Amino acid sequence: MSLSDYRTLGKSGLRISPLTLGTMTFGEDWGWGTHPADAHKILNTYIENGGNVIDTANIYTKGHSEKIIGDFLSGKSVRRDSLVISTKFWGNMYPYDANGGGAGRKSIIQSLENSLKRLQTDYIDVYWLHAFDPHTPIEETLSALKDMVSTGKVRYIAVSDVPAWKIAQAQMLSEFHHWPAFIGLQLEYSLLERSVEMELIPMALEMGLGVIPWSPLKEGVLSGKYTRKNKGEKLSARNETRNGRELSEKAYEIIDQLTLIAKDRNVPVSAVAISWVMQQKGVTSTLVGARTLEQLQQNIKATKLELYPEEIQLLNELSAPQLIFPYSLLNGSEDLLQAGTIVNGVRSNISPLLPQNENEHY
Repeated sequence: MSLSDYRTLGKSGLRISPLTLGTMTFGEDWGWGTHPADAHKILNTYIENGGNVIDTANIYTKGHSEKIIGDFLSGKSVRRDSLVISTKFWGNMYPYDANGGGAGRKSIIQSLENSLKRLQTDYIDVYWLHAFDPHTPIEETLSALKDMVSTGKVRYIAVSDVPAWKIAQAQMLSEFHHWPAFIGLQLEYSLLERSVEMELIPMALEMGLGVIPWSPLKEGVLSGKYTRKNKGEKLSARNETRNGRELSEKAYEIIDQLTLIAKDRNVPVSAVAISWVMQQKGVTSTLVGARTLEQLQQNIKATKLELYPEEIQLLNELSAPQLIFPYSLLNGSEDLLQAGTIVNGVRSNISPLLPQNENEHY
């Protein structure tokens, strides 16, 4: 495939590229990141290769990411309407303001107006609830978003990093009230994070949301940079927060296998890891960040790589997560691949609760 092999996002007519350009690295305001001039080169290269989705958020680099994109759009080098501009609300830009963040009506209106100014555009193509807000009734959030769509300032709405049960509730409320429903779901998904296969992805498939995974390289751990040889070394200031310097033996086994496949297929390690995510059921577009132009060019190579079934099978075995209840009971095994899941279309050979005849349906 290529970046111009567009597909529709969820239950909508919005056509997007198989790779979404993430811009959390745009701007140096967090102590690391991309200079605005280099960010514009990344944007140009992505668009020239057929990409059409630019993803950001109000809080990325303290709002500078949106401003960089806005400056790029105002440069008239690209037609605004040809792009899908995607940004998020929820993050608080003003910590002293009790209503500066979250998913309440006051916060949503304020966040949208500020994002429109920084992005220098009249409308947002996809407006995302960035994360779960347990303090705000979901009806208030959905009603406010419905009004934003009615004004024309927002075209579509979507959701990120929210529990499956809450998203399902939101979708049913939207249907009941005839309000705009979420069309997309952003979630963390990689060979080192597959727990989303148990609840979130099946929910998305059932509820009509297109899945857009973020961090397919697990914050760079699966990029090829981290190996057994440099174990324990500090290779990125950004990775100290969640991943630390020490990786598990399981992580190194996955990295070893990715390296072997990459060498055999003559592609970057990162391309193999991203391709695995792109080929998972329910995935519409995979979100890839790039701090440098070279990183973007490496990541785009994933669109040219289709992993063989045996390669996917081997990576699945190495990355299989522990099942949680009730899936551990329903599948009759602790191992995701051995037991099989509805998401991956693999049927268990031992569970009496799943059909054993090839002609039976799940």
